[in-house]
Amino acid sequence: MADETYGEARRRNLEQMLRTLAERIRQLDAAGVLLTRANELMELIGDVRTELFHYEVRATYDTPEVAENRRIVADAQNEDRQWERTEWKPDDEDGPKKW
Repeated sequence: MADETYGEARRRNLEQMLRTLAERIRQLDAAGVLLTRANELMELIGDVRTELFHYEVRATYDTPEVAENRRIVADAQNEDRQWERTEWKPDDEDGPKKW
């Protein structure tokens, strides 16, 4: 399930991939061969694009713990609770009297 998490290390790797792509474009442009190396650029762009997609949708991925927490909150929000009225008053330390 490594694809389903996006931690700090993976984020740093994506940033490095983007920098590498930018640097390679600068190098090819300076050498005047930017468009003649389109196949290389397509491969690099494809790798970066895939990783960017995973980064963009990272919020939809849940660890089991997060999924369970979301479920608990959703259950609590969807539950219709009917509270029974009692005779208890805030001054009453012993609770309601039962006769």
